[in-house]
Amino acid sequence: MNTSNDLPTRLLTQLSPWRNAAAWRIAFSGGLDSTVLLHLLASLSKTQTLPPLSAIHVHHGLQAVADAWPEHCRSVCKALGVPLEVVSVQVQPGASVERAAREARYGAFVAELHSNEVLLTGQHRDDQAETLLFRLLRGAGVRGLSAMPGQRPLGRGQLVRPLLDVSRAELEAYATQQGLSWIEDPSNDDHRYARNFLRQRVFPVLTEQWPQAAVALARSAAHMGEAQGLLAELAQIDLDRAITPSAFDWLGLRSLELAPLQALAPARQRNALSHWLVSMTTLPDSDHWFGWDSLRDAAHDTGPIWRLAGGELHRAGGRVWWLSDHWLRPVAAPVEWTLTAQALDLPDNGKVTFDGKIPDGPLCVRYRQGGEVMMLPGRGHRDLKRLLNESGVPAFARGRLPLLYRNEQLLAVANLPGLDSGIDGNWQLIWQP
Repeated sequence: MNTSNDLPTRLLTQLSPWRNAAAWRIAFSGGLDSTVLLHLLASLSKTQTLPPLSAIHVHHGLQAVADAWPEHCRSVCKALGVPLEVVSVQVQPGASVERAAREARYGAFVAELHSNEVLLTGQHRDDQAETLLFRLLRGAGVRGLSAMPGQRPLGRGQLVRPLLDVSRAELEAYATQQGLSWIEDPSNDDHRYARNFLRQRVFPVLTEQWPQAAVALARSAAHMGEAQGLLAELAQIDLDRAITPSAFDWLGLRSLELAPLQALAPARQRNALSHWLVSMTTLPDSDHWFGWDSLRDAAHDTGPIWRLAGGELHRAGGRVWWLSDHWLRPVAAPVEWTLTAQALDLPDNGKVTFDGKIPDGPLCVRYRQGGEVMMLPGRGHRDLKRLLNESGVPAFARGRLPLLYRNEQLLAVANLPGLDSGIDGNWQLIWQP
């Protein structure tokens, strides 16, 4: 049976893959879990060669009592000889204070973490069990029921949770044995917060009937994590068939070929897309996957869009494209071009440059309004809409294509072969989105 006496050995074993990290940064709230983690590492550093240790305390400012916590953390760190950085954050108002505080906290960690550094947090086995139960009650899938991973990338470094196989009781025993003091957050007694309700009202009842409930739930989370790993491997196999070259890769957008996805069973489609989207947006819940069905099954000549939390998925040219940030903002035009400038910055739309001799002016960049006509050698005047159709330009990109004008004459359309240069061919208009 594990006891608090072998915690240092178990901790070192968990952290062995990161012994060569540039630094170990401890997320130090001042509570029981992070206090024990900090004390363990500070003690181990006296007998072991470890990466440089430091602590980060994030001050959320959500309650008046919390104003005294940074000073407590400073005194603990000073006594242990561990440098401390206190970072104040602004928690955005919203429906879930817990979620907003977490996002603010991890945003601060990302900003503080440098390359090859490891952020160590104090979540333990009971936290893992509570997370699994919490997500189960919210109807989470395999990814959600994997609960908290032992490690994951975070900003430029790694997040590591080395205490996930340690119980809260073991941490309390170690803290008592070492005479440690820690902060008790009053909000932990507020049962309006779902996790507090589970911890204080539900888990005592569960463990009364099933004493090993936390162990069993944490084991189930580990099984789910393994299953999610297999699903991720399957997703990558399916995505490898769909991540194919496109004539419009120069747009700098992520896209997938639709046909390989359509050949998969619906569950495999959702699995592959979830794997692809997870780094770009909050994944949709089960009720919102009909948006994918609508986009996938839309008629060939339509331009369906699936709107998600972090952006939009567009279908065009037999592919699905991910658009976010400035791609969803309108472009400003016209933009005058000074003849002495080789490049022109376009608000929210990259820049355009000339390759070759700059044509005579006055020049400006505009965007499509409809009804544009372009003069082509040997073809006469041609409607721009038809020319864009011939080039296969995705619909979402047409309104952003820089059009070079001299007075009211359309001289060129950036990046489209046959349309991107002058009649004499001694210059070319290049757009870097």
